[in-house]
Amino acid sequence: MKALTWHGKSDIRCESVPDPEIQDGRDAIIKVTACAICGSDLHIFDGMIPDMHSGDIVGHETMGEVVEVGRDNKALKVGDRVVVPFTISCGECYFCKRGFYSGCERSNPDREKAAKLWGNSPAGLFGYSHLLGGYSGGQAEYLRVPYADVGPIKVPDGLSDEQVLFLSDIFPTGYMAADFCNIQPGDTIAIWGCGPVGQMAIRSAFLLGAERVIAIDTVPERLALAREGGAETLDFRADNIYDRIMEMTRGRGADACIDAVGTEADAMSGVDAMIDRVKVATFLGTDRPHVLRQAIHCCRNFGTVSIVGVYGGLLDKIPFGSAINRGLTFRMAQTPVQAYLPKLLERIEKGEIDPSFVITHRATLEEGPELYKTFRDKKDGCIKVVLKP
Repeated sequence: MKALTWHGKSDIRCESVPDPEIQDGRDAIIKVTACAICGSDLHIFDGMIPDMHSGDIVGHETMGEVVEVGRDNKALKVGDRVVVPFTISCGECYFCKRGFYSGCERSNPDREKAAKLWGNSPAGLFGYSHLLGGYSGGQAEYLRVPYADVGPIKVPDGLSDEQVLFLSDIFPTGYMAADFCNIQPGDTIAIWGCGPVGQMAIRSAFLLGAERVIAIDTVPERLALAREGGAETLDFRADNIYDRIMEMTRGRGADACIDAVGTEADAMSGVDAMIDRVKVATFLGTDRPHVLRQAIHCCRNFGTVSIVGVYGGLLDKIPFGSAINRGLTFRMAQTPVQAYLPKLLERIEKGEIDPSFVITHRATLEEGPELYKTFRDKKDGCIKVVLKP
C-alpha cells in the first residue's frame, strides 16, 4: 500500500509499504477513505517529537471502511464506516473505565520510555513516535486499529466523510478545550491560535454558552475564519495582546484562556519567545511556551487556563507566582476522544455544527508531502488539509 512516512526533519515521503495485518483478536483493518494533516503532525515534521524512526507511517486523523475484523471483535463488521480516535484505548483499565481514555494503562507498549520522560505513560497514539507505542499512522491506504471494539465510532449513512472525519481529533480537542473552561452565561473566552483546533474551540465555546470569544492569531485567513464563527479577533503582530484583552474586559481579564498553540509559539510575538527559540535551537530547552505565559497573565483572578496545544518536555519561566496568587485553575489533557464521541456525533447529526467548515485543501496521498510544507508555512490560505487515498 501507499503511505506517508517520516525520514527526518522536513522529510515526509509517499512510499510503498507492507499492508497491515490483524495481530490481535480485537483488531480491525480499515480501508482509509479520508485522513488529515494535523497541526500536531507539524511538530513531527519540524523534528520536535523525540523517538521517531525513519520509515514510520504518520497521521492520526483517519476514517474509513472496515475490511477485516479480528475473531474477538464483536463490535464491528466488514463494511462498517468508522471514524478512528487518535487515542488508542483498551476500554478495560482503571483510566478507561473512568472515561480517561487517553490515560490508558495498556495501550502503550513503550510505556517505560514515556515514564522516564513524564513520570508515567499516557495512552498509545497513532503515528506519533515510539514514546507512544510506535503505532503506524493513518495517512495511508489501510490502517490496523488495535482495540477496535472500543475506539472507532460507526458513522450514519446520511453523513459525509468530511462532516465526521474530525471526530478523530480536532473537533473533540477543540470542544474539550472549551468544556474545560466551565463556561457560564456572560463569559468571555480568549483563545490563542486560530488553526484547526482553535477554530473548533471558538465554535465549541459558543455552543457551550460563551457570550464573547476573543481569538488571537496573525494569519489573515485564520482570523477571517474566526470572525465568521462569531469571534472578535486580535493580531498579535499588530496588537499588545495583554493591553487589548484588559481593555476589552474592563481591566478584569478573560474568564478563561485557551492555549491552542503549544510548543511552537511564533518567535516574533515577544522577546521571551525569541529567547525560547534560541534555547530550543541550541538544545537548552524543549518547548517555546510564550502563549502559555501570556494566557496566564490575561486570565482573570480565579479564572481557568485550558491547555490543548501540545507540549513535550520542560517549560521555562512560567509565571506560576501569578497563577497561585490569583487563584487560577489549570486544565489540560491529550483528549480522551472516546468520551466525547457520542455527544459530538449527535451535535453534527442535529446540524448544530459541520466541522468540515475548516477544510481548505483536498488532495491525494501523493500530494501529501508538499502539502505538509504548505500547511507548515501557512501558504496558499492553508488552514486544514484532507487527503483521500
